[in-house]
Amino acid sequence: MWRKIQSDWPAYLLSLLVVLVILVKATTNHQEQIIVSIDSTWHPPSLYLDPIKNKEERELVLYGKELIANTSTYLGPKGSVMQISNGMNCQNCHLDAGTRPDANNYSAVSANYPLFRERSGKTESIYKRVSDCFERSLNGTAPDSNSREYQAIHAYIQWLGKDVAKGTHPKGSGIKRPDYLQRAADPEKGKKVYAIHCERCHGANGEGQLNLDNTGYSYPPLWGKHSYNTGAGLYRLSNFAGFIQSNMPFNEVTAHNKLTDEEAWDIAAYVNSQPRPSMKALHDWPDMHKKPIDHPFGPYADSFSEQQHKYGPFLPILIARQKH
Repeated sequence: MWRKIQSDWPAYLLSLLVVLVILVKATTNHQEQIIVSIDSTWHPPSLYLDPIKNKEERELVLYGKELIANTSTYLGPKGSVMQISNGMNCQNCHLDAGTRPDANNYSAVSANYPLFRERSGKTESIYKRVSDCFERSLNGTAPDSNSREYQAIHAYIQWLGKDVAKGTHPKGSGIKRPDYLQRAADPEKGKKVYAIHCERCHGANGEGQLNLDNTGYSYPPLWGKHSYNTGAGLYRLSNFAGFIQSNMPFNEVTAHNKLTDEEAWDIAAYVNSQPRPSMKALHDWPDMHKKPIDHPFGPYADSFSEQQHKYGPFLPILIARQKH
C-alpha cells in the first residue's frame, strides 16, 4: 500500500489539495450564509443576561415594566395607586411591554428624545411623550413628573434603549405602514373582515374583554368610552392599518402578514369610524403644511376634503403635496 502511495505521490497530493479547497470553500460559503442570516432586528436587553446591579435602579425599572404591562391595575378606573386612565394598558398599543418589533416598541425613544415634533411644533421630552399617551391613548390625565410611577416608566424606557446609538432608529422600531391603496379605505368592507378576524377577541361592539378581577382588559376595547380618543396616534389610519397588519390577529402573525393591505386599511377604517371619546387638540400641527396626509381633522394646506384625508385615497394628496 505504501509503495503504491509513493508511486502515485503527485496525484495523491493533487487529490488532497482539491479536497482541502472544496472544504475551505464550503466552510467559507457556510460562514457567509450565517452572516447573511443574522437577525438585525432590535431585541430588548435582558435583566437575566445583563442584570442591573444597583438595587434601587433595578426595582424602578421592574416597576416601570409592570406599569406598562398592567397600567390599569395601578392607574386605571380602579387603580390601586391613582385613577388617571381609561382601563386600557400601555402595552395594548406598545405590545409586550414595549418590546415587540413593528409594534410601537420603545427601542428608539431614549436615543432620540428630546425631539422636535411637528404635531406640537416644539421640542418634546420623554415626559411629554408619556403624557400624550395618557391623555390620548388612555383618554386620561398625565402622571406627575415627580411621581414614582412616572420615574419608573422613564427608567424602564431608558433601560430598554440603553444600547441604541444616539439619533438612530433600530430595525423594528415604530410602525411598518402598508402601501397606500388606489381607492379609499372602506368601513363597510372592514366590518366584514373585522367579524372574521377581530370580533372573537374585541367583541361585536368593540367592547373588548375585561380581565377576571375587572381591573382592566385582557383584550382592549377598540371603540366606545373606554377606548383611545380622537387625538391618539392610532386614530390616524396609516398608523392603525400598519399596527393591525404587523400584529393582528394577536399572536397569529409570523414572518408573513396574515392580513392583506386592503384588509388592514379597511379594518382600520371600520374601527376608526366608530364612536369614541373626542379630544379637542386645538394646538396640534401649528404649521398645517406639516400635517400628515391622513390626519383626520382640518384645516389643511390643500383643497382635499376632510373625508379624503381621513379615509383616502391618499395617493392624490401625496402627489399634490410633492408637486408643491
